[in-house]
Amino acid sequence: MRFILNKMKAALLICLACSFLTSSALAQESNSESIILGIVSATTNRLNPLQPVEREFMSLSALMYESLITIDDDYMPKPLLAERWEASGDGSSWSFTLREGVVFHDGSPLTSNDVVATVTEILRLADDEGTTNKGAHASLKYFIKKITAQDERNFTITTSRNNFGFIYAMNFPILPASQVQADSPPGSGPYRVEQFMPADHIWLSYNSYWWGAKPDITEITVMFHKTNKDLITSYEYNRVDAILTRSMTAAQYRSSVNSLNLTYRTKQLETLVLNHRSYELEDVKVRKAIRAALNMDVIAQSAYMGMAMRTDTPLPSGTWMYQADEATFRQNQDLANRLLDEAGWTETNDEGIRTMVRNNKQVKLSLRFYVYEEQDNSVRANVAGQIVSQLASVGIEARLSMMSFREVKEKLDAGSFDLALASFNMDETPDPGFLLMSGNVGNYSRYRSKAMDDLFKDLRRATTREAYQNKLFQIQSLFIEDCPFICLYYRAGAILTRRMFTKTRDIREPDVLKGIEARQN
Repeated sequence: MRFILNKMKAALLICLACSFLTSSALAQESNSESIILGIVSATTNRLNPLQPVEREFMSLSALMYESLITIDDDYMPKPLLAERWEASGDGSSWSFTLREGVVFHDGSPLTSNDVVATVTEILRLADDEGTTNKGAHASLKYFIKKITAQDERNFTITTSRNNFGFIYAMNFPILPASQVQADSPPGSGPYRVEQFMPADHIWLSYNSYWWGAKPDITEITVMFHKTNKDLITSYEYNRVDAILTRSMTAAQYRSSVNSLNLTYRTKQLETLVLNHRSYELEDVKVRKAIRAALNMDVIAQSAYMGMAMRTDTPLPSGTWMYQADEATFRQNQDLANRLLDEAGWTETNDEGIRTMVRNNKQVKLSLRFYVYEEQDNSVRANVAGQIVSQLASVGIEARLSMMSFREVKEKLDAGSFDLALASFNMDETPDPGFLLMSGNVGNYSRYRSKAMDDLFKDLRRATTREAYQNKLFQIQSLFIEDCPFICLYYRAGAILTRRMFTKTRDIREPDVLKGIEARQN
């Protein structure tokens, strides 16, 4: 690896690492071929992309490491390291051909053996009971039964997920076979590591071996910050050109002549989980009444200051996968009251809480509501408070308890709750079956529907985009009808930048910096 710096670059890097640059010094040193970024990073001490520990750092990894496929602005799979692929007639076997002439940063050629070794390591991590960090691609174990190298450029994968969604799972970084467990393995991406100091900075330079066109930006320095407050301060004082953040503070920055605020979608789906084993929530009318009582747009805007992207189903809105009637999800308190009346909750007590007679006893529509707190902000408590208030307006009492993440997880696992505010890290493969299929790992609602299970079985046999999309639409229609839980929004992040460095339309995790490697002319 090259570590030879001229004196000016070395002085610049030292100043940045120790005390940052003043705005005037930055203006003198900056040029069109380099950019200084800022992120929050305090715990990453190794660069191996198979086991990331910080969300924002994954965006940097995507500049150094490449996958077999990429997902374009229309959320469609496109070739990257894999030049082409072909599925067998029943979709149980996929044949891939690697792009010719690709080499890693150390000059070694990319071969099928590297793909096989990377997959083997991902599957080992996923099944390793001795490690808590299963890696960012542990779900690959559900997609790959066997992988075999045919020759240097061709390999075959057999899968039990013989459907169109399979190819989305091929979006994992490929490492050299001999270095899949290395702390800093070479990648094949457009940028290579020149220097890495954990909790301080990383310096990337253009990879002259890269198979793509030389980018306009040839050097990237990324300064690490301990907190979002420190990160925002660096941007305010012109110490960095751009920052990646999920801090609510970023919402106050509007795009202007001198600064841009680019929103990106995270993989974090926020939901209101409804426990179907609670007698109050067994009735779909009560679940739909809760949905009708909530104004999710107001919650997203006021609590997250717009740093959230509304969705009414588990799939991201605005994509070819998404289908929902927005009118169904608008707040409608008249509908909520009517549904609760039809469900038998017709009386109210002196506190304004609805009641009914059950087993010869009068019971209140009073629900246990558990929410875990985030360390650096009170936004989830704000959201929970608004939900409590909006439910109270239709006679539903939600008894809010703020807890640690571990405590809420224990409640969800045990089914000892009525309502819970829970987030899920959604996979890039458009298949939310883990949330909706009977007995599945993320189905904390205890929702059971043979019709839904059958739809997912059909989805996982659909080999064309059209057939796959049709099943996703049917799944979302049934989701709307059964109301197993309530989708609130996908969390959003912001890129604050003084330079437009990308033409990407759909900016999303983990490829938040996608497009920085492209020529902008």
